Amino acid sequence: MAVIAVSSFVSLLFVASISISLVASENRNFRGAVFSVNSKFSKKDRSLSVLKAHDSLRHLQMLASGVDLPLGGTSRPDAVGLYYTKIGIGTPPNEYYVQVDTGSDIMWINCIQCQGCPEKGYNGLDLTLYNPNDSFTGRPVTCHEEFCVDINGGKVGGCKGNVSCLYTETYEDGSDSIGYFVKDVVQYDSVSGDFETKLANGSIVFGCGATQSGNLGSSSEALDGILGFGKANASVISQLASSGKLKKMFAHCLNGDNNGGGIFAIGNVVQPKVNSTHLIQDQPHYTVNVMGIEVGKEFLNISMDSYGRVEKRKAIIDSGTTLAYLPEVIYKQLVNKIVGGKFDMRLSILHDQYTCFKFPGSVDDGFPEVTFYFENSLSLKVYPHDYLFNYEDFLCFGWQNHGMDSISSRDIIILGDLVLSNKLVLYDLENQKIGWIEYNCSTNITLKDEITGLVHLVGSHNISCSCNFNVHRAMVLLILLLIALLNLMIQ
Repeated sequence: MAVIAVSSFVSLLFVASISISLVASENRNFRGAVFSVNSKFSKKDRSLSVLKAHDSLRHLQMLASGVDLPLGGTSRPDAVGLYYTKIGIGTPPNEYYVQVDTGSDIMWINCIQCQGCPEKGYNGLDLTLYNPNDSFTGRPVTCHEEFCVDINGGKVGGCKGNVSCLYTETYEDGSDSIGYFVKDVVQYDSVSGDFETKLANGSIVFGCGATQSGNLGSSSEALDGILGFGKANASVISQLASSGKLKKMFAHCLNGDNNGGGIFAIGNVVQPKVNSTHLIQDQPHYTVNVMGIEVGKEFLNISMDSYGRVEKRKAIIDSGTTLAYLPEVIYKQLVNKIVGGKFDMRLSILHDQYTCFKFPGSVDDGFPEVTFYFENSLSLKVYPHDYLFNYEDFLCFGWQNHGMDSISSRDIIILGDLVLSNKLVLYDLENQKIGWIEYNCSTNITLKDEITGLVHLVGSHNISCSCNFNVHRAMVLLILLLIALLNLMIQ
């Protein structure tokens, strides 16, 4: 009886310890969340081919949302883009590096069954495969569950028993990702005071990648997955909001210098004040109406599309895209206005795709600013040092030309990190608005505590160390070790 009692006590101790850990991290009085972000391409050489492959593959992933966006053009080699963060998943938690992407809805992580998933990622980073069996809180999502029905647009054919909810994403280049959905605890830093955070979590449904092929499995720039912050009900922000943990409001500030980094915060940003415009309701991504494009003091004719039709212009705001992509009819006007009057300047096409030229002077003094105008008097200014970059002995345009392909008929502008860097961008899904302001992303922003009404400062270099995940994991593993030792002693 004594042996049984001791064994029962140890088991209860273990269960209680896990429960305490989970309850503590659930943080029912949610104040806001903060993700530290880094640039995948900071402090390293960036090749045009690598960034082109990233943007092309990244936009092919939008097919899952029903928008066909095949891209032409190239990428700029000094782009900071592709920002990523580190999150904890599971109980005990493991750390995963994921791309922060407002253009994707689902979050997905490469899983233990994955065939063809890279073991090494960007800059030699060791990648971690998620194993739901190693987490006390992880479980598969069945095809009967509401999430699966919603993401498939109705009941899943052939669904019976405990069959998992599956997903397949096939891309234009032949790459594909196949897997199943799971539900587990995702950990992040919750704002608790000025420059103070504490560990919190929420249960999230995300994709568990079992098979990847093509570029998805061979990229030397890979991460563990994608943290989707899109508009759909399946996105991370929507899931957390539906659980009552927070409002559907978040912001990012992406540092545009070579060090990268910045802030990705969930909550109501009250400082600085930001002007905003309405999101278009019938679009799957963060899409806004473009009212005008000004180069220097001259406006472009943006009402005519590539086929001579007059339509209102739309732009997608997407942190997962590195550059800025324009329909050909706008791209040609833009380049002509930028180089207009420089009769001694010869444009060269490098490697059959890069529009470049030689210029010995200061780019900010020698070329005009480009300003996008949106509804409600919102504007977005892009400086010459942002849209021009050095390549070999040339200056090249960061603006990308869609070309005469199927995307041109849609006349959609895609604004990525080329124009979003060094700006605080606010996404207010509660009121279906988006806005931004030029900002020093190395300084502070202010979040409002929705419970107390207090405001808290959040800085790009003043958020909790990711070692919190390791401490949490170490505590749980220590308990497991103690249980094993006690069982040996009892026997």
